[in-house]
Amino acid sequence: MKKLLFILIWIPVFYTVQAQEIGMRLGDMSGNNVAIDGLIEMEAARVHADVSFGNGVGIVVVYDFIYRPIVELPDFYYYLGAGITTLLVSDYELGAVGEAGIEYRFPKSPLTISLDYRPAIIVLEKSDFHWNGFGLNLRYVIGDVSF
Repeated sequence: MKKLLFILIWIPVFYTVQAQEIGMRLGDMSGNNVAIDGLIEMEAARVHADVSFGNGVGIVVVYDFIYRPIVELPDFYYYLGAGITTLLVSDYELGAVGEAGIEYRFPKSPLTISLDYRPAIIVLEKSDFHWNGFGLNLRYVIGDVSF
């Protein structure tokens, strides 16, 4: 019942926030293996959020404070960030997550692909370290977003 209530509270939030990129993430996310992936771009940073499924429902929200193009390769970007992670299963998990990744934006196309690494330190219900947070992201750019 608590899980259902938590999900129902978050559904309006996801409908009111308009992502500038939306897609999916494949890879390990604290026991889950597939996620709905969304990004909101800002000037030199972005907010990266996922809702993952598999072994329960997980939510990850990361603030990528570094998001820059690689100088010699203008369609490649790198990013670094930190945020929070939670997993709603029989044992509730809450923790901090880091993110480091590289992204390719296809020229004259609304598609992006990225690879990232998200290690997490879990502090609630039990302490743990998730080291295997590698993922592949495939996203569609929504609207007229200038880069």
